[in-house]
Amino acid sequence: MTIAHASLLVGIHAHQLGPADRGSQVFDLDDPPESRLTGGVGASQVDLLFSDKRTLASAASENLDLAGALPDAFGALITFAKVKSICIKCPATNTTSLTIGNAASNGFTGPFGGATHTLTIPPGGSVMLNAPVGGWAVTPGTGDILKVLNGSGAAADYSIDILGTSA
Repeated sequence: MTIAHASLLVGIHAHQLGPADRGSQVFDLDDPPESRLTGGVGASQVDLLFSDKRTLASAASENLDLAGALPDAFGALITFAKVKSICIKCPATNTTSLTIGNAASNGFTGPFGGATHTLTIPPGGSVMLNAPVGGWAVTPGTGDILKVLNGSGAAADYSIDILGTSA
């Protein structure tokens, strides 16, 4: 299985109105940076994709092993050498936040900057982390676990997409 191409779309589009003596003031923010990736294992290329919708029980966590334990869309286990993009979305119907990072051992530090650093995603929130040119290294057995922790109070749903390379 190969990836022919992928696009990373991150930006804000907004239309702001304000009072004016005559007419209206308008400010349009159109910030559509886009990274286009092609198939392969080099700079701005990807050959692996993990995509899933998941549910965590109240106060539960899971460790996503980026080196050999996650299946692609066709069921083949994949091993990331580098992660180029992580996108996590939480529906607004969730009542608890998710915390990403800080695995007890073998934590993937990637964009976090340290093994104990985390990101919190509230209900209705999302996060997209991109390093399309060089990616973040995954080290099997010592730096390959992405921990996802649900807060206490209720089950939480989320979707996760990870793009990367096998070499």
